[in-house]
Amino acid sequence: MAGVAALAFLVVLEIAARRYGERGPLTNQAREAVFAPASGPLLYAGLALTMVVLTWRQRFLAAGAAVGVDLVFALVRWAAGATVTEGHSFGNGALWAILGCAAVAVTRRTGPDRALLLKGVGLGLLLVAGRKTGDAWLLITSKTRPDVLDEYVATADRALGNPSWVMGRLVEATEPVGPHILDWVYAQLAVAAAVAALYQLRNVAAERRFPRHHLVRTFLLIGLLGPAVYMVFPVVGPVFLYGTGAFGTGGEEWAVADIWPNALPPLAPPHPVTYDGVTPRNCMPSLHTAWAVTIFIHTRRSPRLLRYAGTFWLVATLTATLGFGYHYGIDLVAGVVFAVTIEAALRSYDRGWDRSGVRLVAHGTVVFAAVLASSRYLSLEMAHHPWVFGPLLLLAMASVVHGYVRTARKWEPKAAAVPRQAEAPPEAPRLEPALSPLAQPAPHAKSYTDHSATGR
Repeated sequence: MAGVAALAFLVVLEIAARRYGERGPLTNQAREAVFAPASGPLLYAGLALTMVVLTWRQRFLAAGAAVGVDLVFALVRWAAGATVTEGHSFGNGALWAILGCAAVAVTRRTGPDRALLLKGVGLGLLLVAGRKTGDAWLLITSKTRPDVLDEYVATADRALGNPSWVMGRLVEATEPVGPHILDWVYAQLAVAAAVAALYQLRNVAAERRFPRHHLVRTFLLIGLLGPAVYMVFPVVGPVFLYGTGAFGTGGEEWAVADIWPNALPPLAPPHPVTYDGVTPRNCMPSLHTAWAVTIFIHTRRSPRLLRYAGTFWLVATLTATLGFGYHYGIDLVAGVVFAVTIEAALRSYDRGWDRSGVRLVAHGTVVFAAVLASSRYLSLEMAHHPWVFGPLLLLAMASVVHGYVRTARKWEPKAAAVPRQAEAPPEAPRLEPALSPLAQPAPHAKSYTDHSATGR
């Protein structure tokens, strides 16, 4: 049922994209079987997720087949003189390996083995299709939402001190190393999620089943629900609205002013702004922030290296989203609340809804709606009273995070108490036989023993 629902959703997006003269997610994914893929690392991350259901021998075979197919494609492109101008020159082999696993599941497996292998294939393809789905969603937002609400968010963001402008200057100061590292971290977020998920799913092949809850579920649900909020609250971001800035391209003819990150926008009553039909309205909430928060949450019970990596990815992603001018500060606040609420809802669904789960999800939903509503209808008040609304925004976000941490600790299975062993009855004192005077040690022997002990 989940597979049919996902396929139906992709078909609907394909039809919607075709109406605007663009290829949809199904067509773009099918093209990557032959043409250069948009993201080779993402395809290999999808293959890695598929291989969690395979034995080690089968994993080596699948990985070898993927690399071999990529080498063949590279030789054919070289012989034909075809150069890769967009995307990556590798990744086709990973997609072919995933499809090969699907063919083996249908033709060579039966019963539970077939179901498990198909689940692995579906997991890998969903990670890959998630990006294609997001691209189609962004196209729809740019075509159906001509007016954007950036002026409202930029005005309300004064309550947080306009962190995008501040971080933009800091990132400029670290050129060229800082921007290159942050850009790589920002672009490879899905690969980082796959690495964290691989650790969670490391026992699937041995146990022949998936765990009840894992990172990929939250990751995909965030990508599914987030664009729906884009349709309600369309925002393009500081770089596009306020000119090219230090990074990014486009927007000059539609920009309100080319001032990011050198000067703050003027404080005036905000109003909707008509923008172009190409730029995605994908800022509120920041889904990159939501995904990074999810990776951070799911790596807390991992080895130390993964915990450090999850923390690094969260900090670097937050820095990149602000420092490149992709988001306002309030976008990040909304993204954190959005991620924690979805994570709480999935865990509540898995364990069965109870009062604590319902209360936590309701609290997160109310705070998320309040952040959006205040940004839209109280932006001037927030700008005029930053020392009131700024702390309120941060406290509201912190209340959701604290509520999740406190509730999640109660949900964790507690270790069974080890029964105390009955204490053994005290031993009766052992009666040593008295030594006869003839059995007493000689004085010189005692002296020898004491001298030997002292010397050692």
